[in-house]
Formats: sequence, structure tokens, C-alpha cells
Amino acid sequence: MLFRLFAACAAVLFGATPAFCAPAGPATVIVLSIDGFRADYFDRGLTPTLAALAADGVHATAMRPAFPSVTTPNHYTLMTGLYPDHHGVVDNMMRDPALPGAWFGGPDRTVYDDPRWWNEATPLWVTARRAGLKTATSFWPGDEVLVQGVAPDYREPDSRKTTTDQQVDHVLAWLDLPAGERPSLVRIHFDMVDLAGHLYGPDTPQENAAITAADAGVKRLIDGLKARGLYDKVDLIVVSDHGMAAIAPERTVLLDDLIDLSHVQIATYGAEAGVDPLPGHAAEIEKILLAPHDHMTCWRRREIPAHLHYGSNPRVPAIFCLGQVGWSVIDRADAARYPKLAGNHGYDPADPTMWAFFAAHGPAFRTGVVLPAFDSVDVYPMLAHLLGVRPERNDGHLADLAAAMR
Repeated sequence: MLFRLFAACAAVLFGATPAFCAPAGPATVIVLSIDGFRADYFDRGLTPTLAALAADGVHATAMRPAFPSVTTPNHYTLMTGLYPDHHGVVDNMMRDPALPGAWFGGPDRTVYDDPRWWNEATPLWVTARRAGLKTATSFWPGDEVLVQGVAPDYREPDSRKTTTDQQVDHVLAWLDLPAGERPSLVRIHFDMVDLAGHLYGPDTPQENAAITAADAGVKRLIDGLKARGLYDKVDLIVVSDHGMAAIAPERTVLLDDLIDLSHVQIATYGAEAGVDPLPGHAAEIEKILLAPHDHMTCWRRREIPAHLHYGSNPRVPAIFCLGQVGWSVIDRADAARYPKLAGNHGYDPADPTMWAFFAAHGPAFRTGVVLPAFDSVDVYPMLAHLLGVRPERNDGHLADLAAAMR
């Protein structure tokens, strides 16, 4: 313990890290993700608990998600500090030339828990386990996977009937365990805001009700921590994975109207679409899709704009098309299957409708600090710092969050 603290502070003296020392640890770190909680939802006056947490801790004006701004890749980015192009979970739906016939996220989700989709990176819970720390998870995307043969010590019972209150109570029960069994890293995921945003749109009473419900879940957690005398002793980080934009059926680019779908394999669709031409059809498909289009831009994999940090991984489709914000890129079958969706995400993270949320409170954080917008890859090195574990290679910068740290 003393050696680890000395080593961390010595690194500061020699300029290896920003000017604050790693905690003597092991700390207790809780990461709560409110899926689809757009950064400006915080300004609607519907989240008194989050407002109080931010006032007594830190929060950011915005956190830019990784591209594509969808759920599974961004939750893995939070736990690896890598852009999806680098950690391998490149989309909610993807195909891999090395895994013929498998479609991650497709209608048959049996491949979702295949470790081969996830093993290109080492997430924080694996690093923590290898460092001798206990970890726990409650419905965090991908938490059913044995990544590099490692699973969390504790996992939410697999039941779609589990309520938010039950989730929180399970987390508090884990924190009630004896010191040698208590988790140092706890991950918890709320999905009500994302669900309401998709079904009803981001600017609706239903979305506001979901935001209120999420805040109530945070309150239950904080009240439980206070009752146990833990609120000022644990580091609680509340984040989201992406924002939400309003969409409508009339704002749709139909791929069927442009190309012959029998000549391609579709990897993903929605705000963005991934298209792999079948043998003998590459020139035909490229000529059509790479031409200028209203409300959609397509690129060859290697020509995707650099600011998106996307296109080097072979799982990224050969041709990648991104819709204008608020537009969908799908085919007629998908349009018939999902006619009532009123919100979506996946667009360029530079657009404010995609910006995610960040707030934190605990002994490691200052009080009343408002951070400028930063990239979500920065969260991972901060979490590794809080736990006192050596981070894996990552794309984040701990210095970007130094102003928030004590």
C-alpha cells in the first residue's frame, strides 16, 4: 500500500502524470450510466439530485461520446479508454470477416456474449480483478461476457422484470458485504431515458418523466450511501453514453431506392449504415453510394473523416454512410419494422444532440467545479487512477480531468 502511494507520487515528481497522487486505495468507485441522458437534459430542472451532486462535486458542460454514438461501443469506451475502432466493438451491430455468418447485435443475439467480439481490449473490470480487487455490475452492456476469461465477482440477477429500485438495492447490498468481499468497482446502468427517447422523442413529456425517474434512482442510491455513512467516502461518477435527436418517418434515406440489396451485406443501419458489397459488385455499389446525396454522406472505410477516429478496424464496413442529424439510413423492411421511433442517436459526436453527461462526487473530487467539454475516452484513465490500478494502453488523457481532482 505505502509502496503504491510512493510510486504514484514519485511518478508525479518525475513528470509522468498530472500533479496529483493516486489514492492509497483500494477506493470504492461507483460508475452509474444513465443511457441516453443528453447533456442538456441537466438544464431542464427535472433532476434535483443530480444538481445537488454536481454542486457539491464536479460536472462537465458536456462529454463528447465516441463514434458511432451508440450504446454498446460507448460503454466499452468508458471501460477501456479506447475509441471503438481500437477496442473492437465498433457498433451496436457489426460483422467480422474473421467470423463468417455471425452478426453481432442482429436478430439472432446468440453471438453477443461470444468473447471474440470483446477480446481486442482489456476493460477496467478485468484489470481490477487481476489487481486483486472485487468488481460488481448491474445491467452494464456487455456484462454477461467473459472477457479474456474474466467475469465480475458479482452480477445483477438476469431478469427483465428487475426494477430500478431493485438494481439500487442490489448495489447497496454489495456495499454491505464484509471488507474482504466488498467490491471496489461497481457499475450500474439505467435504461429508461434512452428507451423513452427512442419511443417518444427527446422533447416530450414521456422523456421528461423518464429523466425524473432516473434522478429518483440516483436519489435512492445516494440516500442509501448516506444511511451507511458512505456518501463522502466513495467516489460516485454519473455518466451517459450519448444523447438523442428527434427523427421522423419522412426523414428517411431508403437504401433500396439507391442500390440492389441483393448485391450487398448490411452490417448496421439507423443513424448510420454499414454496407459490404458482395464479390463482383464493389465498383457498382461504390459508384452509387459515394456520389453526393441529400441528407447522407458515404465514405470508403479508410476515408472516414479523421475526427471520427473510425475506419482502421476490419469490422468497420467497406462503405460507411452517415445520416444528417435527425435522418435515418435504413431499408424498407426496417422502415416497416420500426415505424414509430421518434428519437435516435449514432450521429457525429460534434453535434450537441449527441453530447453525453458527466458528474462526479467523492473524496477524490473537488467541489463546485464545472469542466469544459471533454471526450469520453478520458473517463477510463481517471477511473484507473481512482482505483489505483495501472491503466492499459488507451486513447484518453487524465490531464483533461485534472481540474476536477483533489
